[in-house]
Amino acid sequence: MHWYAIHSKPRQEERALENLERQGYQTWLPMITIEKVRRGKLTQVVEPMFSRYLFIRLDTEQTNWSPIRSTLGVSKLVSFGNRPAVIHDELIEMLRLMPAREPERLFQPGQSVKFVSGPLRGLEGIYQQPDGEVRALVLVDLLSKQHTVVASTQDLIPASQ
Repeated sequence: MHWYAIHSKPRQEERALENLERQGYQTWLPMITIEKVRRGKLTQVVEPMFSRYLFIRLDTEQTNWSPIRSTLGVSKLVSFGNRPAVIHDELIEMLRLMPAREPERLFQPGQSVKFVSGPLRGLEGIYQQPDGEVRALVLVDLLSKQHTVVASTQDLIPASQ
């Protein structure tokens, strides 16, 4: 038996997981907690570690592969040519044994950010730290001088975007 990767339809990883498990397949969907701005508030969200991918364990000799392709939420079995791509057991074990960690932060202190709305729209600054659930302290250059301003997190994006 080997592990294989399933490519799901957009935002349907959990639906694919549920339907494959209902059919008796052994599956796994690694999840991660990250910070996102939702309705103007910084919240922690649990989502798939690998967007649009989950894993399935199959016996290549005795498994009927055809139901997998027609399962709700599944786009396809990841393949190279006409051969499904094997995921080594060691990689799956390593991912499963990864220690739980702090949620991945949306902004890190010292990170360049850009204002996308509000009175400072278009300016770039340096993220300093959170200021409550919906605000952040940002260092900006105004009139040839650095100022720390309080900004709504929904007005900010990483400057690399």
